[in-house]
Amino acid sequence: MAFRQALQLAACGLAGGSAAVLFSAVAVGKPRAGGDAEPRPAEPPAWAGGARPGPGVWDPNWDRREPLSLINVRKRNVESGEEELASKLDHYKAKATRHIFLIRHSQYHVDGSLEKDRTLTPLGREQAELTGLRLASLGLKFNKIVHSSMTRAIETTDIISRHLPGVCKVSTDLLREGAPIEPDPPVSHWKPEAVQYYEDGARIEAAFRNYIHRADARQEEDSYEIFICHANVIRYIVCSIPPLLSAGDFVLLGS
Repeated sequence: MAFRQALQLAACGLAGGSAAVLFSAVAVGKPRAGGDAEPRPAEPPAWAGGARPGPGVWDPNWDRREPLSLINVRKRNVESGEEELASKLDHYKAKATRHIFLIRHSQYHVDGSLEKDRTLTPLGREQAELTGLRLASLGLKFNKIVHSSMTRAIETTDIISRHLPGVCKVSTDLLREGAPIEPDPPVSHWKPEAVQYYEDGARIEAAFRNYIHRADARQEEDSYEIFICHANVIRYIVCSIPPLLSAGDFVLLGS
């Protein structure tokens, strides 16, 4: 099935309840059509103290994989000049697109005293089953499932993966639930300590940098990757995306 057809199916929603968002981003794959006529100098990394472009300004090196930032232009042959530069740029350009599915874990027992006790409810297990069936119906060749190491995400992954035989599963602590940034305006029912924002924010930002980026230049074919994690992690990723992608790069799979 063509991916555009799969998107049309995905837009109908998941008949179950697990929330899912798919973004098949030009920005995490092939260069955006109609981009700059000439390459712009790469922006310095945020951790190096350089200023990032303001809101609404396209940063071509948002994932530090912009081709121009990966070559040493000072070493180019003066005689061949722009031809050699263009050849090197082509070598580093993404040839494929990464299609990323963000799925929140299913309903779970919130009253568990320990994290390992917060297992899926019967409704949550049904949600995961229906989500797995829905993903399988898309007819896509999924490359992998990356999931949080928390119990509710592991159980959701195990159920979904039964419907996607042969797709490898990868567990990571980076996608665990947390408090990445203090809510504004504040909320009365959720008040983590300041140190939690400091610790979780850095971890979830690390997850964003590690997993949300354009395809490697060596990747020849489009990939379809599933990430099963948590509400705050997905919120952080999606809220970090708008300056980079257009609204047309997102499809809501469920609610």
